[in-house]
Formats: sequence, structure tokens, C-alpha cells
Amino acid sequence: MFASLPLRSLAGLAAPALLLAACAGHEADYQGEGGGFVGQGAPVRAMLETPSVGTVGDDAADDPAVWASATPVTIGGVQTPGFIVGTDKKAGLYVYGFDGAILQFMPEGLLNNVDVVEGLSLNGRPQLLIGASDRTPGRTGVALYLFDPAGAGDNKVRYWGSVATDVIEPYGFCFARRGEEVHAVLVGHEGELRQFVVAAGPDGRPAAQLVRRAEIGSISEGCAADPATDALYIAEENVGLWRYGLDPASGGTRTLVQPVAPGVLVADAEGLTTLTDGDARYLIASSQGDSTFPVWRIDGAEPQYKGRFVVVDGTVDGVTGTDGLAALGGPVGPFPEGLVVIQDDVNDTGTQNFKYVDWRDIRAALGL
Repeated sequence: MFASLPLRSLAGLAAPALLLAACAGHEADYQGEGGGFVGQGAPVRAMLETPSVGTVGDDAADDPAVWASATPVTIGGVQTPGFIVGTDKKAGLYVYGFDGAILQFMPEGLLNNVDVVEGLSLNGRPQLLIGASDRTPGRTGVALYLFDPAGAGDNKVRYWGSVATDVIEPYGFCFARRGEEVHAVLVGHEGELRQFVVAAGPDGRPAAQLVRRAEIGSISEGCAADPATDALYIAEENVGLWRYGLDPASGGTRTLVQPVAPGVLVADAEGLTTLTDGDARYLIASSQGDSTFPVWRIDGAEPQYKGRFVVVDGTVDGVTGTDGLAALGGPVGPFPEGLVVIQDDVNDTGTQNFKYVDWRDIRAALGL
């Protein structure tokens, strides 16, 4: 069963979708509750939000990742169809339910970007692998965690090990599957690109092989892979959105998908995420400079820009100044066709947190 829902959560889940459908295709400027100009985009509303992260009075909440299971799993004694992990980059890693409630907190240091991937087994048991860029002094690199979907009782996310790197300040991070291999992509604050193949070694600890090193050029963070087109997307914050090959043999070869430009992608270009919706796949970016979210369809030969959305006040407050975001299509707990989770830099009460947006509302607002 789900944990009890917050008062400001799923109440009226269907109503905002009906109201926003009438706004499909229309863009407007928006002034959020927390202040700060928000650029033009099709308006949508978040359905619910997480509690504020624990770090008070500082830039802390950063990046989420979404995982859904075909069968319910147990975490900390709570049964759930999946969960969201999110970083407090000054304190550690949160695990949230699909109702926004905190299921677990791990005081893991200075974690920045986080992602999840299936496909790893340990001692014959399939594991969910969670990875995060780690800026904690003395262990900078990639921090790795495991969750056993078949675990029971007090089953929780647990620390597994780390991947060392020469990157001075790990920043962006994403996973990808290439065939049977799990690839981990690390983006450094100064534009370093490192790609590893991660597996379980003979001793049951992480074994990582560096398979690509390249230089992006300047400060970069957002990272998202599309294995179906063998593409790796990276946001260079003050330059634009790049498409690399996911194959590490492609090295530093890349194509500029979208330069930083008013009305589309405004510096800083921050988080990136992909979502599969039936036969269509989409890339969503965080245009932090004007608090909007441009969307591209990416299942064709070239990415096709589809417009932008903004998250406005509704049952919970709107979204401004987003760092990271994550999405997952298909059934995701109470979200039957997909969920987008977005970091909110200026929360109306408390400190920064994460907002949950129903993919159906975004799809309707943009006429996808």
C-alpha cells in the first residue's frame, strides 16, 4: 500500500489536467510565487511536491531520478510500485514515494546529479543500480548504491562502492545501457567528459573500466542518454545542447542541437532527461535562465523541437530556477502514462524541494 498522502498532494489529480487542456498550445509569461521572471511556455501545474530538503537557507536540492517496478517492492517496510531518488547536494540522498513522502535519507555527503539503471546482478539477484556524481573531499568520483527489488522487511537503498576519477569537481551524471553493458557517464564542472563500463567484480564490489575521455569545453552538467539512437545529450551551460554518440569510440565528435538563445534555451542550460511515450521519445531540458522546459522529439534522424512548458502555481506552487529534472514514461504509480519530477529552486515555504508533474498534462499543453 502507499504511504499516507500529504494534504497538498493528489487531491484533485484529474481536475488540473482538464483545466490545462484548454491551454494547450498557448504560451504566457508567468511570475512565480517565490518571485523571479519566468519566460514564455505552455502552462502546466504540478500535482504534488516533496517535503523541503534538510539543508536550510542554501542552494541544496539538485537532481532527481525516477524508477517504477512492474511489481510492488518494499523499502523501509513500505510497499511501493517504485520511487524517486533526489540529491541534497550539501547533505546526501533522499528516497521518495510517488506520493512525495520520504522513504529513506542517506547522509552521503556532497552528491550532485543522480540516475538509476536496471541490468546489474549481484550473486544471481537482479539489482537496481543508483549512481551519483560525488564531490565529497577524499572520494570524488561516482558514488554507487544498490536496491534489491526482491528484498523484504527493512530493505533499503545501500551503499555499494565508488568509481574514482581524475575529474576535480564531478557535476553531471547519467547511466545508459548498451547491449548487456551498463555505462556511467560523468560530466565535470569544467567540461570534462568521462565514460565508464560498470559491473560487479569477482569480489562483489564495483568494477569500472574507463572507455572514453573527452573535453566539452566549458562548464557543463545536464546529461541524458538515448540508447535507441545511440545518442548522448549534454548541456554546456552557456553554449547550448550537444548530441554526442553514446558509443565511446565516437570520442569527442558532436553536433550542436540547440545553441543558447532567447525563447528556446536560456543560460544556464541545466538538467536533461528523456521520456518514452509509446513509439515516441522526448528529450526535456531545464532552461534555468528563464525557468522554462524546452522539449524535443528524438526518435527520428534529427531532434525536432516541440515547444516549451512552464510549471505554474496550482495545488502546489510553481517551479523556478530548476537545476535537475527526471522523467519516466508509462505507468508510474498513480501517474498512468508517465511522470516528470522537477527540482524547484524557490519553494514557497521551507527550503528547496521536488515537484511531480503528470506527463499527460505536458503532452496536452504542447499538443504532442
